[in-house]
Amino acid sequence: MNRPHTLVVLVEDHPGVLNRVVSLLRRRQFNINTITVGQSEQPGVSRMTLVVVGDDDEVEQAGKQLYKLMEVLKVTDITDLQVVAHELVMVKVAAKAQSRAEVMTIGQIFQARIIDASPSSLMMEVTGPQDFVDSFLNMVKPFGIRELVRTGPVAMVRGGSSVAIKESKRSEVAIAAD
Repeated sequence: MNRPHTLVVLVEDHPGVLNRVVSLLRRRQFNINTITVGQSEQPGVSRMTLVVVGDDDEVEQAGKQLYKLMEVLKVTDITDLQVVAHELVMVKVAAKAQSRAEVMTIGQIFQARIIDASPSSLMMEVTGPQDFVDSFLNMVKPFGIRELVRTGPVAMVRGGSSVAIKESKRSEVAIAAD
Protein backbone atom coordinates (compact mmCIF):
# COMPACT_ATOMS: atom_id res chain seq x y z
CA MET A 1 0.00 0.00 0.00
CA ASN A 2 1.39 3.38 -1.00
CA ARG A 3 1.61 5.89 1.82
CA PRO A 4 3.79 8.86 2.77
CA HIS A 5 7.11 7.95 4.38
CA THR A 6 9.31 10.39 6.25
CA LEU A 7 13.00 9.68 5.77
CA VAL A 8 15.82 11.33 7.68
CA VAL A 9 19.06 11.14 5.72
CA LEU A 10 22.34 12.27 7.30
CA VAL A 11 24.91 13.20 4.68
CA GLU A 12 28.37 14.68 4.48
CA ASP A 13 28.09 18.37 3.70
CA HIS A 14 29.63 18.51 0.22
CA PRO A 15 28.58 20.24 -3.00
CA GLY A 16 26.36 18.04 -5.17
CA VAL A 17 25.13 15.68 -2.44
CA LEU A 18 21.56 16.97 -2.62
CA ASN A 19 21.57 16.46 -6.39
CA ARG A 20 22.83 12.87 -6.03
CA VAL A 21 20.19 12.00 -3.42
CA VAL A 22 17.36 13.52 -5.46
CA SER A 23 18.63 11.90 -8.69
CA LEU A 24 18.74 8.47 -7.06
CA LEU A 25 15.16 8.81 -5.84
CA ARG A 26 14.05 10.13 -9.23
CA ARG A 27 15.62 7.13 -10.99
CA ARG A 28 13.65 4.86 -8.65
CA GLN A 29 10.54 6.82 -9.70
CA PHE A 30 9.79 8.31 -6.30
CA ASN A 31 8.06 11.64 -6.19
CA ILE A 32 9.54 13.72 -3.39
CA ASN A 33 6.60 15.52 -1.77
CA THR A 34 8.84 17.67 0.42
CA ILE A 35 12.52 17.99 1.14
CA THR A 36 14.09 20.08 3.87
CA VAL A 37 17.85 20.28 4.28
CA GLY A 38 19.94 21.99 6.92
CA GLN A 39 22.91 21.69 9.22
CA SER A 40 22.84 19.07 11.93
CA GLU A 41 24.37 19.14 15.39
CA GLN A 42 27.53 17.57 13.95
CA PRO A 43 29.95 19.80 12.01
CA GLY A 44 30.19 18.79 8.36
CA VAL A 45 26.96 16.75 8.46
CA SER A 46 23.68 17.91 6.95
CA ARG A 47 20.26 16.50 7.78
CA MET A 48 17.70 15.93 5.06
CA THR A 49 14.06 15.31 5.88
CA LEU A 50 12.26 13.86 2.88
CA VAL A 51 8.64 12.85 2.47
CA VAL A 52 8.14 10.30 -0.32
CA VAL A 53 5.13 8.19 -1.23
CA GLY A 54 5.56 4.46 -1.78
CA ASP A 55 4.91 1.08 -0.28
CA ASP A 56 7.05 -0.09 2.61
CA ASP A 57 9.21 -2.44 0.53
CA GLU A 58 9.93 0.17 -2.16
CA VAL A 59 10.93 2.76 0.41
CA GLU A 60 13.14 0.25 2.23
CA GLN A 61 14.85 -0.56 -1.07
CA ALA A 62 15.34 3.14 -1.80
CA GLY A 63 16.99 3.51 1.62
CA LYS A 64 19.39 0.70 0.80
CA GLN A 65 20.21 2.39 -2.51
CA LEU A 66 20.87 5.69 -0.73
CA TYR A 67 23.50 3.96 1.41
CA LYS A 68 25.43 3.25 -1.79
CA LEU A 69 26.07 6.98 -2.18
CA MET A 70 29.45 7.71 -0.63
CA GLU A 71 28.30 10.83 1.23
CA VAL A 72 25.26 9.18 2.86
CA LEU A 73 26.02 8.37 6.50
CA LYS A 74 22.62 7.23 7.78
CA VAL A 75 19.09 6.70 6.46
CA THR A 76 16.19 6.31 8.88
CA ASP A 77 12.52 5.83 8.00
CA ILE A 78 10.79 7.52 10.95
CA THR A 79 7.27 7.07 9.55
CA ASP A 80 6.10 4.66 12.24
CA LEU A 81 8.08 6.16 15.13
CA GLN A 82 6.89 8.67 17.72
CA VAL A 83 8.11 11.97 16.29
CA VAL A 84 7.64 15.69 16.59
CA ALA A 85 7.20 17.06 13.07
CA HIS A 86 6.76 20.77 12.39
CA GLU A 87 6.73 22.89 9.30
CA LEU A 88 6.81 26.58 8.55
CA VAL A 89 4.44 28.51 6.31
CA MET A 90 4.61 32.14 5.29
CA VAL A 91 1.41 33.39 3.72
CA LYS A 92 0.39 36.75 2.32
CA VAL A 93 -3.33 37.24 2.96
CA ALA A 94 -5.53 39.93 1.45
CA ALA A 95 -6.50 42.10 4.41
CA LYS A 96 -8.12 45.42 3.59
CA ALA A 97 -9.34 47.72 6.35
CA GLN A 98 -12.75 46.02 6.72
CA SER A 99 -11.29 42.49 7.16
CA ARG A 100 -7.90 43.21 8.75
CA ALA A 101 -9.08 42.73 12.36
CA GLU A 102 -10.69 39.39 11.52
CA VAL A 103 -7.55 38.13 9.75
CA MET A 104 -5.43 39.25 12.73
CA THR A 105 -7.77 37.44 15.15
CA ILE A 106 -7.40 34.21 13.17
CA GLY A 107 -3.65 34.75 13.27
CA GLN A 108 -3.74 35.12 17.06
CA ILE A 109 -5.71 31.88 17.41
CA PHE A 110 -2.97 30.07 15.47
CA GLN A 111 -0.12 31.97 17.18
CA ALA A 112 0.88 33.50 13.85
CA ARG A 113 3.51 36.19 13.71
CA ILE A 114 2.79 39.13 11.47
CA ILE A 115 6.05 39.65 9.61
CA ASP A 116 4.95 42.28 7.08
CA ALA A 117 1.97 44.53 6.52
CA SER A 118 0.75 46.73 3.70
CA PRO A 119 -2.53 48.61 3.24
CA SER A 120 -4.00 45.63 1.37
CA SER A 121 -2.32 42.55 2.88
CA LEU A 122 -0.73 40.89 5.89
CA MET A 123 2.15 38.45 5.70
CA MET A 124 2.03 35.91 8.52
CA GLU A 125 4.28 33.11 9.66
CA VAL A 126 2.96 29.95 11.34
CA THR A 127 4.85 26.89 12.55
CA GLY A 128 3.49 23.60 13.79
CA PRO A 129 2.35 20.14 12.77
CA GLN A 130 0.99 19.72 9.24
CA ASP A 131 -2.67 19.54 10.31
CA PHE A 132 -2.27 22.74 12.36
CA VAL A 133 -0.76 24.58 9.38
CA ASP A 134 -3.51 23.17 7.11
CA SER A 135 -6.20 24.41 9.53
CA PHE A 136 -4.69 27.89 9.60
CA LEU A 137 -4.56 28.04 5.80
CA ASN A 138 -8.18 26.87 5.56
CA MET A 139 -9.24 29.67 7.91
CA VAL A 140 -7.49 32.46 5.96
CA LYS A 141 -8.31 31.10 2.51
CA PRO A 142 -11.70 32.88 2.25
CA PHE A 143 -9.93 36.25 2.60
CA GLY A 144 -7.70 35.49 -0.37
CA ILE A 145 -4.23 33.98 -0.29
CA ARG A 146 -2.01 36.12 -2.49
CA GLU A 147 1.20 34.19 -1.99
CA LEU A 148 2.30 31.14 -0.02
CA VAL A 149 5.53 29.32 0.76
CA ARG A 150 5.72 26.18 2.87
CA THR A 151 8.79 24.27 4.02
CA GLY A 152 7.49 20.77 4.47
CA PRO A 153 8.16 18.99 7.74
CA VAL A 154 11.31 18.72 9.77
CA ALA A 155 11.07 15.90 12.27
CA MET A 156 12.83 14.45 15.27
CA VAL A 157 12.18 11.22 17.15
CA ARG A 158 10.67 11.81 20.59
CA GLY A 159 12.45 11.01 23.84
CA GLY A 160 15.97 9.68 24.19
CA SER A 161 16.14 8.04 20.76
CA SER A 162 18.18 9.69 18.06
CA VAL A 163 18.93 9.29 14.37
CA ALA A 164 22.37 10.85 14.85
CA ILE A 165 25.47 8.95 13.87
CA LYS A 166 28.24 8.19 16.28
CA GLU A 167 31.48 10.02 15.61
CA SER A 168 33.33 6.71 15.32
CA LYS A 169 30.93 5.56 12.58
CA ARG A 170 31.51 8.81 10.70
CA SER A 171 35.26 8.24 10.86
CA GLU A 172 34.81 4.68 9.55
CA VAL A 173 32.71 5.97 6.68
CA ALA A 174 35.29 8.64 5.89
CA ILE A 175 38.08 6.04 5.91
CA ALA A 176 36.04 3.67 3.72
CA ALA A 177 35.43 6.50 1.27
CA ASP A 178 39.15 7.28 0.91
